[in-house]
Amino acid sequence: MSNSPIFIVGTERSGSNLLRLLLDSHSQISIPHPPHILRYFAPLEAGYGDLCDRNNLRRLAQDVIRLLECHIHPWESLPDPDLIVSLAKPMDLFGVFVAIYEWHQQEAGKARWGCKSTFMIDHVNRVLARFPDAKFIWLVRDPRDVAASSRESVFNPCHPYLTATLWCKQQRIGLDYEELLPKANWSRLLYEDLIAEPEQTLRELCGFLGENFEPQMLRFFETPEAKRSASLSQSWANTASPVQRDKAGKYRKTLNEREIRLVEDAAGEVMAQLGYKLDFEPSGFAASQPSPVELAIGEFVGRCRVEWKSLRRDRNHWQRWRRDWEMALLGVRYGGLSNSSGNPPVERQLTGG
Repeated sequence: MSNSPIFIVGTERSGSNLLRLLLDSHSQISIPHPPHILRYFAPLEAGYGDLCDRNNLRRLAQDVIRLLECHIHPWESLPDPDLIVSLAKPMDLFGVFVAIYEWHQQEAGKARWGCKSTFMIDHVNRVLARFPDAKFIWLVRDPRDVAASSRESVFNPCHPYLTATLWCKQQRIGLDYEELLPKANWSRLLYEDLIAEPEQTLRELCGFLGENFEPQMLRFFETPEAKRSASLSQSWANTASPVQRDKAGKYRKTLNEREIRLVEDAAGEVMAQLGYKLDFEPSGFAASQPSPVELAIGEFVGRCRVEWKSLRRDRNHWQRWRRDWEMALLGVRYGGLSNSSGNPPVERQLTGG
């Protein structure tokens, strides 16, 4: 049995909500719905000044807890900022993040914690600096299905081209880490395997995590957490249902030929590396790229459609707008002072450079 933290990384709409609930149903593992602390605050961190100054660190902790208050999947309780400051090691944003997750673990009465923020694939270096034995589950899904799912979700890019380019970027990071990190740290998990053979896949995953497989994991959809998730947003509606084995290849019913070609031309090379077969012969990425105008119009129309759907159906619609507004205000206040200029290459991340 291990107590090292668990990180589900990769690309959104790849089944990470399903995997979170499967693992959270384990008696030893707590994985709350993620407020994406590092995604939102890493670009702002430098704006808070020297975080070894407890006043600056407390200001940051208060704002992070404010993000928790605005979370689109509310946590049942919130920590005290002074407690988080006292527990933060190191005294920086990552220390605050860890202190909050360890506090939640204690509240849940579990032995170890995990994080489902797939964007942590951009912060592997910070994780390993604090937790050399951290467990990363790199969750991979066919980008055509990711694109089909994303276009119906209010949380993601709507245009298949944007989804495909983001998928490529994040999978390339995953491939680099898969080559560089020990197998004890990094495990690739195909969504298609998870839904085709859930018990066998979970048994293998539990082996990687150093935990015993527990049959109740497959009854995740009966938990209050799964039912609450499904009630908040149409994007999470399937979390209150058993594993759906027919979810692979559904893009053929929702994407037209040009959209499939767009995804394949943008992501074909990486798809081949990950074992996904193309439906069409490559037509040349440059030739198939949508124009900036087409892309802007397509994304705008798609965004209006999903926002309208969310307004009518999602219980957390206004909470999401509130979160985005408050983070925009923090961005104005602290973002201009940030020294963040993008993610360093994987080779530098692994050495903390």
